[in-house]
Amino acid sequence: MEDTGAKTLSPQQVRNILNADNKEIVDLCKRASILPKKNAKGQTYFSYDEVKHLRDIQAQKTMSYPVEKSTSAVANILTSIRNMETTLSDKISKVIDEKLEGMDEVVVELIRCKTDNETLKQKIIDLNKEVYQLKNDLNSYKHVGLGLYKKKERHVWE
Repeated sequence: MEDTGAKTLSPQQVRNILNADNKEIVDLCKRASILPKKNAKGQTYFSYDEVKHLRDIQAQKTMSYPVEKSTSAVANILTSIRNMETTLSDKISKVIDEKLEGMDEVVVELIRCKTDNETLKQKIIDLNKEVYQLKNDLNSYKHVGLGLYKKKERHVWE
């Protein structure tokens, strides 16, 4: 190791101090914005202060891990619930669509029947008026014998 005036540590020493593999060390370096340095021989080294900073970042990550894990679990649960909601909505919509498939024709037929019913009611009213008039006309004739009838004179006051 090259002495730069400050205590330097090799990657192996950093792995031992942090009890971490290379991948985790690279992740910690990214979080701490630390770029490992190389000596004149091309060997990577870390300063003591950098390793101390990496250990602090590691401690923060370890403390936040349960929160991240629970946040991840909650996110997974929410995603599952959304998926179930979508699936249920789709299934219910499909069932409703199947049940209502023939309803358009039924509604059109119902409207047609209602219109026919109103028309027939009006015809009944008109026929009742005609029957009333015919009965009045029939009652205005008086039997005089031998199959002859004479129309009675109607008075205004009757």
